[in-house]
Amino acid sequence: MADKGKKEFMKEAVAEAVRGVLAGDGGPFGAVIVRDGEVVSKAHNMVIRLNDPTAHAEILAIRGACATLGRFSLEDCQIYSSCEPCPMCFSAVHWARIPVLYFGCTRSDAERIGFDDSLLYKMLQDPGEKASFKIKRTGREDALEAFELWEAKTDKVAY
Repeated sequence: MADKGKKEFMKEAVAEAVRGVLAGDGGPFGAVIVRDGEVVSKAHNMVIRLNDPTAHAEILAIRGACATLGRFSLEDCQIYSSCEPCPMCFSAVHWARIPVLYFGCTRSDAERIGFDDSLLYKMLQDPGEKASFKIKRTGREDALEAFELWEAKTDKVAY
């Protein structure tokens, strides 16, 4: 894909971010998912509009692309995000198997305007010491039931 295409897709992600800010839907974040040079899905942050802390642009764009394509794997797509994804969105890109992520602004740019994910990055490095909430394991024996059912399932779909 030519650089011009990449620039145009990033411009669409930024336009989504602007659209969301102007609508009052959430923070200044937009994302576009592309497959074979065509936009499959685009979204902007909807945290405020939906009262959903997980309604980030990348998450919503991934959900839209999966619905449009009728599958959970986006292994033949790319994602363009107006900003470096937070840890949740970065994980979603990984789980969607998207092989290429392009982003505009950095996490430092986001921190400068009040979107600071540094605590999350620290928690991921050492969850026991850095977490903003308590982390305790309990009920493993009960929880293993679902794992055992999955392990024994002969018609499971790996993902």
